[in-house]
Amino acid sequence: MPVEKKFIMEGLEKYRLNEFLAKSLMTAGYGGAELNRTPLGMQIIVYVEKPGLVIGRGGEKIRKTTEEIRKKFNLDNPQIEVVESENARLNPLIMANRLANLLERGWYFRRAGHNILREIMNAGALGCEIVLAGKLTGPRARTEKFVKGYMIHAGEPVNDIVKRGYTIAKKKLGVIGVNVRIILPSARLPDKFEVKEKEEVTVAVKDKEEATVAVKDKEEATVAVKDKEEATVAVKDKEEATEG
Repeated sequence: MPVEKKFIMEGLEKYRLNEFLAKSLMTAGYGGAELNRTPLGMQIIVYVEKPGLVIGRGGEKIRKTTEEIRKKFNLDNPQIEVVESENARLNPLIMANRLANLLERGWYFRRAGHNILREIMNAGALGCEIVLAGKLTGPRARTEKFVKGYMIHAGEPVNDIVKRGYTIAKKKLGVIGVNVRIILPSARLPDKFEVKEKEEVTVAVKDKEEATVAVKDKEEATVAVKDKEEATVAVKDKEEATEG
C-alpha cells in the first residue's frame, strides 16, 4: 500500500471511530478522544463529563463498547481509558452536544444558544462564539451567531488558542449544524502585553549592566592569559638563543 493511501486510511479510521464514540457516549457528555498505537494495541483515551455512564456497573458497559469497537473497526486489542473532563463548560465538544440536545428537546434556538453561551462565559472563558446553521424556524435554512468576549478568526493563533467543537442536532425539518468556538482562560492572546513597573525595569537594566561587566572582565582575563603565554614563549626563545 502506498504511503499516501496509508495516511488517508488512518485518518478515515480515526474519523469513523470518533463518530462512533460521539454517538455511543452522547449521554455521558462526550468531549473528544485521543488514539495512540502502543505495542499492546490501540489505546483510546476518552474524555467525558460523566465517566460512570461510560464504565457502567462493574465495568460492563465499557467492556461491551470495547468489544463493539474491536469487531466494527477490526482493531487489535483496543484499550479504552476513560478520563473525566476537568471543566465540562470549557470543552467545546461537550457544550456543542449539550446545545444540540436542547434543540432536539424543543428549546427555541435563541434561548438555547444564549443559555449555553452564558454557561461558557461564567466558567471563565475569554471568548466564545456559537454558530447555528440549518432550518431553525422554517423551511428556509439560515445561520445564527452568538458571540461574547474576545474571538479571533484569522492567523496562526486561531490554530493555537481557539478550541472548536462541532456536532449536529436532528430536527423534523432537517439537521442543524452546531459549531462552538472557545478561547480558554489560560490562552495567551497575541495582542496582550504587560507594563512593567519602574523598579522592575531598573533591576533588569542593572542585571544587564552587571552581565556586561562580567563579560568584559572575562575578555580582559583572557587577554591577560594570552599575553602571559606570549611572554613565556619569548623568555623560552631568549634562553634557547643564549644557550646557542
